[in-house]
Formats: sequence, structure tokens, C-alpha cells
Amino acid sequence: MFHVLFYSPRIAPNTGNAIRMAAATGCELHLVEPLGFDLSEPKLRRAGLDYHDLASVTVHPDLDAAWAAIGPARVFAFTAHAEMSFAQVSYEPGDVLMFGPEPTGLDEQTLADPHITARVRIPMLSGRRSLNLSNAAAVAAYEAWRQQGFTGAV
Repeated sequence: MFHVLFYSPRIAPNTGNAIRMAAATGCELHLVEPLGFDLSEPKLRRAGLDYHDLASVTVHPDLDAAWAAIGPARVFAFTAHAEMSFAQVSYEPGDVLMFGPEPTGLDEQTLADPHITARVRIPMLSGRRSLNLSNAAAVAAYEAWRQQGFTGAV
């Protein structure tokens, strides 16, 4: 399977939606602090509905702790400023799909992390700023899962 990593997410419902997506796809969701909310917030719980117990979610105090827990892996950092489309990647089990905080995305210092294999973008029409974080993560996660043959799906 693969990993989805949210670096310092700010909006509880986006993370709740990602928890639901992780439960549906079997990916592991990693949240890197600081978080912009408490994990017990009603908006997060409502967005995740009853999927919290079905999802693998780990909170890490910082990126170094996340890298140590995940182990060696290819890391694809999603940013609107990349040249390569996420659809050009041949995803492999264990890959990390990394997303930045709302509304700024990943900053240059984070994008310079040596763990990052490549920067990728999700194509959009000209003049659009970005997708909602949970929507972008779902688009990417389903492409990675599709390439892996929808392992475990019914």
C-alpha cells in the first residue's frame, strides 16, 4: 500500500475527509504537527463519520519523526509549482504522497527536504489556484491505488 502525508494541516474537515479516504483505500494517513485543530473536534469527527476506527492514522511531532516511522520511501510532494504531473509517476507500494497545509501548500524549505523524490502537480485549468486539500489527496490516492490494481478492493 502507500502513505498519504499531511504536513501541518489546518482545517479539521479536510483531515476528517482524508481519514475517510484512508479507510476506503487502505492507505496510511500521516499527520505532521503542528495541526490547526484538535483531533477530537466535532467537525473532524463528523467529516470522518464512523471511519476513524477503520483508518490507519498516525500523528508525528515533526517531519523527522514521520520519515523515521515510514522508513525509506519515495516521496512525491504535491505543489502547484511543479512541472511534472502526478499522472506521470509509476507509483509503487510504500510511496508517500505529501501535501502541505491549507491555504499555503508546502513551503520552499519543506520542498527542499532531501527525502523528497520529486515535486508533482495535479493539472488544472489556467487561473485556478488549487484544489481543496482532501480532494487533491483523494485524486492522488486513487491514482496510486489504481496503479496498484486496487489491491484489496471488492
